[in-house]
Amino acid sequence: MIGKMEKNYEQIGGTIAGIVYSNNENGYTVLRLNTADGVVTAVGCIPDAVVGESLILTGNWTSHQNYGQQFKAELVERKLPEDKKAVYEYLAFGAVKGIGPATAAAIVSAFGEDTLFVIENQPERLADIKGISRRKALQIGMDYRRKSGLRRLMEFLSGYGIRPELAVRVFRFYGDDSMDVIKENPYILVNENFGGDFFEADSLAFKLGFEGDCSQRLEAAVVFELVHNLNNGHVFLPAEKLIDATARLISADSDSLEDVLAVLEETGSIVRESIAGCDACYLSHIYEDEVYVSERLKVLMERNSHYKGDTGKIIDSLERENGIKYNELQKKAVSFAAQNSVTVLTGGPGTGKTTSVRAILALFDRMGLETALAAPTGRAAKRLSELTGRSAMTIHRLLGAGFSPDCDDLVFEYNESSPLEAGAVILDETSMVDITLMAALLRALRPGCRLVLVGDADQLPSVGPGNVFSDIIRSGRVPAVKLTEIFRQSEKSRIITNAHMINSGAMPDIAENKGDFFFLQRHDKGRAADTIIGLCAERLPKNMGIAPDQIQVLTPSRKGETGSVELNKKLQAALNPAAEYKKEKPYGQYIFREGDRVMQIRNNYDITWKTEDGTNMGTGVFNGDIGFISCIDFARETVTVNFDGKIAEYVFDMLYELELAYAMTVHKSQGSEYSCVVLSVSKQAPALMTRAVLYTAITRAKKLLVVVGEREFFEYMVSNDKRQKRYSGLKTRLSVGI
Repeated sequence: MIGKMEKNYEQIGGTIAGIVYSNNENGYTVLRLNTADGVVTAVGCIPDAVVGESLILTGNWTSHQNYGQQFKAELVERKLPEDKKAVYEYLAFGAVKGIGPATAAAIVSAFGEDTLFVIENQPERLADIKGISRRKALQIGMDYRRKSGLRRLMEFLSGYGIRPELAVRVFRFYGDDSMDVIKENPYILVNENFGGDFFEADSLAFKLGFEGDCSQRLEAAVVFELVHNLNNGHVFLPAEKLIDATARLISADSDSLEDVLAVLEETGSIVRESIAGCDACYLSHIYEDEVYVSERLKVLMERNSHYKGDTGKIIDSLERENGIKYNELQKKAVSFAAQNSVTVLTGGPGTGKTTSVRAILALFDRMGLETALAAPTGRAAKRLSELTGRSAMTIHRLLGAGFSPDCDDLVFEYNESSPLEAGAVILDETSMVDITLMAALLRALRPGCRLVLVGDADQLPSVGPGNVFSDIIRSGRVPAVKLTEIFRQSEKSRIITNAHMINSGAMPDIAENKGDFFFLQRHDKGRAADTIIGLCAERLPKNMGIAPDQIQVLTPSRKGETGSVELNKKLQAALNPAAEYKKEKPYGQYIFREGDRVMQIRNNYDITWKTEDGTNMGTGVFNGDIGFISCIDFARETVTVNFDGKIAEYVFDMLYELELAYAMTVHKSQGSEYSCVVLSVSKQAPALMTRAVLYTAITRAKKLLVVVGEREFFEYMVSNDKRQKRYSGLKTRLSVGI
């Protein structure tokens, strides 16, 4: 059956002839479908698909260069077999766990066309068949009901145009109650656990007969605004701003929304509290995280375990052993780490943070403490490991991050009930850590554990909610050392000296093109883009011997001719052009090609990886990890990425987790350093044209920085110290009651 659907969709129907690939976690499946026009390949979210099952798929045809046409299903309608032969084939091919060909034949022989009804509703009758115990019969019934429930939920939601992957997520959470839960409140799809879009849920609700001013809609809209603004860095929103934003979202009146806030507060969905001069509205779990961080830091500081040894003697000993001389601020940092349970170490580039961290690490060794080293991203952890000569890992890996088997909630192996064994933790790039991750780390520290927070408070804040590092420092309550002296060897670097000038608001001499800092004036964005491509593909490799894979292009924005999206396309064409021997897969706004440099753009705790030699395996690839595509397999519908020796495999429908990484935004570069940085500076949205963005970009370069763009906008960024306000109560909470 083939027909035209709305939105230029097509519809095909048939019986599953074979399963090529199936992912049990997200339901993504590649299958062969036997249609009236022959056997075709279909892909989409079709969990628990079984040979012999009948499907009606709605979607579009796509074409692969190697494997021809495939049908990409957006909506799926599943039909159970009805006659005895079809039911037997359905069961024999593994539709229900515990039933093979022989058992299927016996069951169908006993119950005929009523077989599936018996399995679902009267499974105990299966025990009448030789070889099936009552326990096994009930287990078969339970497994079948689970699959039937998911199938019915998918059919129900598909009928209203809701993506099948949402059905999978909801069913993992609510099980057999999913249908009733959604009918009672379709806005449950907007829950953070499921990731549905508000307007998607809104459309479903109206089709189900919900009114525009119903309580479910108003409450969901309020919660949606709070969740949405977590991505803007806000831990809470002032009540008046929350009401105004929600009113504009759904055209509701302010009085009714004020009543909704009271209801949400009463039910515990939100917490409303006066903090930092604001009538603050928090999501309850974010409120708990902020309160926990402040209270736990207070407890750690109140219960300081002072080191009884002579810190001065240890510092003298370390200077002799390492042949270096610490300045007074570095000595102060080591002394603070010895005398306090929590210490902050901050400072700009070239001020000796790494030397200080090594000294603190050596101090902890002499104190007999097992020290864990951590950073927010994989690249930052790798750099910390290289600088200290010790093993370092991401915070998520340190805490044993993963998803609950019952739902998509993130859980950590190490917490208050099962703390880390470490006697000390040194956390680098703390400015990147949001309030939720800091709470998770603090929950995992055992009593008496020391914590050293290291970072540059003048860099951009975390992508997630909060301004944790800055709030801790500005509270004035946590012992902190800010390193300010630029060391002699660093004074020779124009990258470092110019970065410090910019951070203080002074305009450096960018016309002096020498050393490790160059500025190439380009008034036109098109010419600027061409210059950037030429630098990466020809000039820097030929004239300075810098390999293209050692060059990172940075830009403030994703959009425009000098944004990361367009630059990535041009850089890909120049550095990794199409060739007959390179497979490629179009997805979204990119064409992914074998040999491409790519970046993971969200945390995925479940994806498995193995080392190149296959001796070690693990799970988890994290936001900011960079690798290259080693293989594209159209038969298995997979892309293989090598992340610094860790090999991970992505099914095609997971490619939304990857971006080309020849160019990236400054925000995405946080926590990383590159031998050579080419930085684009042109007119962008005002929020991106700030001193913090420029300072962060410049401090990513280790050996060479080339800025391409307009002096006018460079000067503007130096002078623009405006930082986007983030609503956070941590500074206030820390300042009270210590």
